[in-house]
Amino acid sequence: MKSRPFVFINAAMSADGKISTYERKQIRISSDADMKRVDELRASADAIMVGIGTVLADNPGLTVKSGEKNPTRIVVDSMARTPVDAEVITRKGGPTIIAVSKSALHERVEALREKAEVITAGDKRVSLPELLGELKSRGVNRLMVEGGATLNWGLISEGLVDEIYVYIGNMIIGGESAPTLVDGTGFVDPMKLELLSVEQMDESILVKWRIR
Repeated sequence: MKSRPFVFINAAMSADGKISTYERKQIRISSDADMKRVDELRASADAIMVGIGTVLADNPGLTVKSGEKNPTRIVVDSMARTPVDAEVITRKGGPTIIAVSKSALHERVEALREKAEVITAGDKRVSLPELLGELKSRGVNRLMVEGGATLNWGLISEGLVDEIYVYIGNMIIGGESAPTLVDGTGFVDPMKLELLSVEQMDESILVKWRIR
C-alpha cells in the first residue's frame, strides 16, 4: 500500500506548452466543456493542491461549482506568503490547509493559523513526501494538483505523481519566460509517459498520461 495518496496533475496549456502569459497573468485556455470536466474532477478528489505562485497570481477559490462535495484545499507555501484574505481561505468551500516549512516567519504562520489549518513539513522548503504522507494519514486518498509549474516539477521530480491530464488549447501564447506545464531544473534523461487516452474537445484536445 502506498504511503501517499493517488496523485494526478490536471492542467490546461496552449499549443506551445504555456500555462499563462509571460506576465504570469491568468488566461483562460479551457473551453466550457473542459471547465465542466475540471469541476467533475474536483468533486472526485479528496483534496486539491496548488502552489503559492498560483495563489498569488490567480487567487483561486478551488471550489466545486456543481454543488457536489467540496474537497479539502491545500496550498504549498514554504515561507507562509499566502494572504489571509486569499479566496482559498475566505471563499466558502472545503477546509483549507496551508503547508509551510520551518523557515517561515512565525508571525506569518500565526496569522494564517487564525484563518486555516497549518502543517509544517520540511526545513527550508516544504517536504512534499512528508506532506503527502501526512495527508494520507488524514484520509486523503485521491489528490488533485492544479499547479503551478514549480509545484508540478517538485512532485514529478520526486516521483510523487501517478497520472497527468492536460487540456491543450487551440492557441499560441509564446514568451520565453512564460511558465510551462513543468518548470524547475529539468531532467537530464526525460521522464517517459504511458499514453492513456486522447480526446478531441471542440478545437482542442485532452491528453491523459500515466507516469511509468
